[in-house]
Amino acid sequence: MLSEKPTVSGKQYHLMVGEGDVARYVLLPGDPERVPRIAKTWDKYWHVATHREYVTYTGEYRGVRISATSTGIGGPSTAIAIEELLRVGADTFIRVGTTGSLRREIGIGDLVISAAAVRLDGASKAYIFPEYPAVASYEVILALIEAAESLGTRYHVGITASTDSFYVGQGRPGYKDYMPPWSKDLVKMLRDANVVNFEMEAATIFTLSNIYGARAGAVCAVIANRETGEFIPDAGVDTMIRVANEAVRILSEWDSMKQRFGKNYFYPGILRR
Repeated sequence: MLSEKPTVSGKQYHLMVGEGDVARYVLLPGDPERVPRIAKTWDKYWHVATHREYVTYTGEYRGVRISATSTGIGGPSTAIAIEELLRVGADTFIRVGTTGSLRREIGIGDLVISAAAVRLDGASKAYIFPEYPAVASYEVILALIEAAESLGTRYHVGITASTDSFYVGQGRPGYKDYMPPWSKDLVKMLRDANVVNFEMEAATIFTLSNIYGARAGAVCAVIANRETGEFIPDAGVDTMIRVANEAVRILSEWDSMKQRFGKNYFYPGILRR
């Protein structure tokens, strides 16, 4: 029988990582194959563990220790990743994934930086009532904006909708064109409410991170546009990875400044001290 905090030989039960295996800053792609792709952009890296849908690498980027762990698709597996990464010392998470834009002006290859997420997932509701907000850390948002600006990439900041269903949960017909009534107008309703994109993990990451006092953010590459019907797999992914890496470097710099000046929060004026 598993204990309340299951481990196997000192490793977390699902991720198979232990103390010292991961950095405090962790990038979270959904796709396991994207983890080594991310790691190859670092100055040095090594494979830590592979178990089920979870692949973890750790390394260094511009002098900052950094990790990447795949979450699998959707909230349930993502919640497991967050729980176990927190247990081994991670405290800052950046989701890096692909997304579908709900707005014509957010084009293929653009990036979306999530300020918050509509909780259309089920996993976050296992933790707290639906009214609890799924918001990103303002420090992570600012670092992602700073990184995108420094790299000269096109980006947008807005509210994301996170679902556990790729098909009917995102307003797409299911098998045999099955479509429940509430799903038929979902895209229009979200668009009218100024929601900018669909993806499947941010709400869970934000909710758990806020509950546990960690920091989280998300940057996603737009590979589909639900207004224009465009779809280009892998568009903007390399740019997204570069932005996320640079955001980690920026956060590390800000964290060092906070420590130096005895501050709990980053604010623009600290850069002038």
